[in-house]
Amino acid sequence: MDINQPKVGFVSLGCPKALVDSERILTQLKTEGYGIVPDYDGADVVVINTCGFIDSAVKESLDTIGEALQENGKVIVTGCLGADADKVLEAHPGVLAVTGPHAYEAVMGAVHEQLKPPHDPYLDLVPPQGIKLTPKHYAYLKISEGCNHRCTFCIIPSLRGDLVSRPIGDVMQEAENLVNSGVKELLVVSQDTSAYGIDTKYQTGFWNGRPVKSHIQQLSESLGELDAWVRLHYVYPYPHVDKLIPLMAENAENKGILPYLDIPFQHASHRILKDMRRPAHAEKVLTRIAAWRAMCPDITIRSTFIAGFPGETEEDFETLLSFLREAQLDRVGCFAYSEVEGAVSNDLPNHVPEDEKQYRLERFMEVQAEISANKLAAKVGKRMRVLTDDTQQGDTEAEDITIARSSADAPEIDGAVYIEGELLEPGQFAEVEITHSDEHDLWAKLVD
Repeated sequence: MDINQPKVGFVSLGCPKALVDSERILTQLKTEGYGIVPDYDGADVVVINTCGFIDSAVKESLDTIGEALQENGKVIVTGCLGADADKVLEAHPGVLAVTGPHAYEAVMGAVHEQLKPPHDPYLDLVPPQGIKLTPKHYAYLKISEGCNHRCTFCIIPSLRGDLVSRPIGDVMQEAENLVNSGVKELLVVSQDTSAYGIDTKYQTGFWNGRPVKSHIQQLSESLGELDAWVRLHYVYPYPHVDKLIPLMAENAENKGILPYLDIPFQHASHRILKDMRRPAHAEKVLTRIAAWRAMCPDITIRSTFIAGFPGETEEDFETLLSFLREAQLDRVGCFAYSEVEGAVSNDLPNHVPEDEKQYRLERFMEVQAEISANKLAAKVGKRMRVLTDDTQQGDTEAEDITIARSSADAPEIDGAVYIEGELLEPGQFAEVEITHSDEHDLWAKLVD
C-alpha cells in the first residue's frame, strides 16, 4: 500500500444485511483509491457501520464508537443506529458525521470531506464482484431494502423504510459475477425475501438478453441456473412460497436452490401472534410444513421465536412448546423478549418479568435441543455433500479436522459437519458419510 494513499479503517456490526451495506461502501472506497486498513492506528479516518435493532446491539455500537474515538479520534458513523443521530451525538458528540442505513453516498461524502479521493483508474482496479467481507467461497446477495410489515416488536421500517426491491437484472449480474469469481454459495437476504418485487408490481427486467420478472419465483429459477448453492433467508410465509418447494426438490444438495427455508414464525399462540401483527394461524403453518416435507423430504426448516412477549401467559407459552414438538423444525433460534426503543410492543400491557422470560427461554431451548438431537441422529450412516469452511490441525493426522457445512447449515447460525482425519482446503465440495452426532453438529468421514 502506498504510504501516501489515504487509509480508511472499517468496522462492520450487525446482521448480514448490514454486512452487505459494508461491502458496498468498501467497494466504493476501493474503487476511488482509498486504502483499507484493519486497525485504528493505521487509519486516517474510521467508518463504523452500526446496528440499532435491540438494546444490546445499540450498546455494542456505542461502545465501538467510543473505542474508535479513543484510539483514533476521527470517526464517521453509519447504519441503523445512525438513523437516530441524536442518540449517537448525545453519547459521542465528537464523531465527524452520522448517516442512516444504506446511505452510501452520504458516507462517501463524509469520507471525501476528511480525505480527498486519490483514485487513479490505471492503478486502482476493483474486481467485478466488489469487495467482500465473507470468505471467498460464500457471499450474501441482498435483493431488497426495507419492509412493508409493521410487526409490533420491530423498528426496521422506521430505520430502513418500506420495501424497495433491486432491479432483477442488477441482482442477477451481481450473482453471476460472484459465482464467476469463485463463490460456491449465495445466501439471499433482505428484510422480506418472499415479497421481492411487490413494490415494482413485479416489473420485468433483463438478464443475459432475456426477460425475467422481479418475482421471487423467477429470481429463484434464474439463480438456480448458476453453478452454486443458493440459500434463501428471511422468507415470509406467503402462499406463493409453496411454489418454491418443487425447485428445492429438483436441485437437492448439488446446486441451485437448496432445500432450506428460513422462516421466522415468532410464536404459535393466536393471541400473541395477533399482538405481534404476525400471521395468526399456527394450525395452517403445520399443514403447510407437512405439505413441504411431502414435496421435498430433505427440506430443512429454520425459524426464530420470541419467548416472554408482553402478555404471554403460561398457556400461550405451552401452545408454543406444543407447536415446536409437532412441527419438529430442524434449526431454531429463540430470544427472550427485549424492549426496543420506538417499538409499539413496549406499550402493550402485562410485560413478563425478566426472570420468567429467561426461564421460558431455557425451557424452549431444552425442548428444541431434544428435537435437534433426534433429527441429527437420524442422519448417522447417511452420505451427503458438504462445503468446506475451515480446518483445525491436530497433534496427529487422525486428530485433524475439516469444518464443513451441509445443505442444512447456513454459515454462523446453524451447525457444522466435522470431517475427521482430513485437512481440506476451504471452499471445496466433498462427499462424506456421517459417523455420529450431538444436539447441534455432525461428524463424518470422507468418502473416496
